[in-house]
Amino acid sequence: MPHIVGLTERADALEPSPDGILRLFPLRLHADPSRVVIRPFHLGWQATTANTSRAEKLVADILDLDETTVESEYAGILNDFAVRHWQIEAVFEERCAEVASAIEVPDFISTARRRLIGAYFCHEYSYAAAALMNPSVVPHPDQSDMGEGEVRFIMSMRAVGEGHISSIAFREGIASIHTGIALWPQPPIATAATLDAPEQPLAHHAVRIHRHADCTLSGTVIFPMTDAQRNGLEDLRLVRCTDEDGAHCWIGTYTAYNGREIRSELLITEDFRNFTLQPISGRAGRNKGMALFPETIGGRHFMLGRQDGKNLYLLSSDRIDHWNDEGILLLEPRFPWEFIQIGNCGSPILTRHGWLVLTHGVGAMRKYSIGALLLDRDDPSIVLGRSAIPLLAAKDQDRVGYVPNVVYTCGAIPVGNLLFMPYGISDSAIGFACVDIDELVATLV
Repeated sequence: MPHIVGLTERADALEPSPDGILRLFPLRLHADPSRVVIRPFHLGWQATTANTSRAEKLVADILDLDETTVESEYAGILNDFAVRHWQIEAVFEERCAEVASAIEVPDFISTARRRLIGAYFCHEYSYAAAALMNPSVVPHPDQSDMGEGEVRFIMSMRAVGEGHISSIAFREGIASIHTGIALWPQPPIATAATLDAPEQPLAHHAVRIHRHADCTLSGTVIFPMTDAQRNGLEDLRLVRCTDEDGAHCWIGTYTAYNGREIRSELLITEDFRNFTLQPISGRAGRNKGMALFPETIGGRHFMLGRQDGKNLYLLSSDRIDHWNDEGILLLEPRFPWEFIQIGNCGSPILTRHGWLVLTHGVGAMRKYSIGALLLDRDDPSIVLGRSAIPLLAAKDQDRVGYVPNVVYTCGAIPVGNLLFMPYGISDSAIGFACVDIDELVATLV
């Protein structure tokens, strides 16, 4: 079996699933509390006396320290944290500048004192300590040196940390019909993507962010940036979109959650270095679980959604960021494993049979399973077939986790005639599977 240089986590052997045609890889990715990034630490800005806020008092206390103490305290911080973070001193400088925009900080203080102020307004955040789940996968922008039956891919993951805050993490790798799944190693240091403009973004505006030039995508985490997102970016469904000229961009739909309300938003990128986070306007955007078709049909954009929380709908729009149409009812639960609700498990995948859609169903005891659906190529409102029994359901050890009895995916990728599917396992791990597309379509009724 060929060796792929630079790839560490890999899975060559395939084990048959209990349901027959699906093949499962032994590789598992788990939540990892050791993966940390630096995040801003926000003290309460409320007044503790008539004239002083907590943050102002903290800055004043640091300014009152003698220089020897400042240098000693700062050296201790570097000793504890410098090896765990990329360019940590530049981060402290940036954070001090942010604090100085709201609180008076003298211009003429030592570099150590300035960075010490920044350090007091930062903290480590373990972004995947609680859960790792609900992956999606798309072709990588770089397909150089890939042979027949091989695709370099990017996988997004929903990572959950302290306070049940969801962020977006990534892994890169290769899927091959010959050698299975192989992942690039994660760098030891993770870095949060940052805003292009330093000012606080408005909740109803698009924001532009970038990953650091020296940080790999597998070491990048996208955190909530606006007030509408502050409690999480949930369940990104990535898809590579193709325009009429054949050019590609990558667009993902995700749920923004502020602790009280949800709405759908778009992540848009051409290179996975620069990203736009764009709210979806219109009535349909107030729902979750939306999945975009990778190309227009008849000059219009199409989307799948679960507009009533139970059934699957087909929506269309002449604008990718505005979905006012509530859509047409596409599919209702028919089989016991989906009686409670059905929905998509990622964007439709174009095959020679038509649009193949992975679906999820919820049955008794709120057990989630994965099935499939086939739609007509030219008229996706026509259902050609659906799974009567699940393609994959939580069984044995996969039933145990942060949210038990759940398997769920936000997207798969075709490689040759195989469909490679990463999937969440009880919101605690990510597994990998594949299935022959022709065999899958043959099971639909």
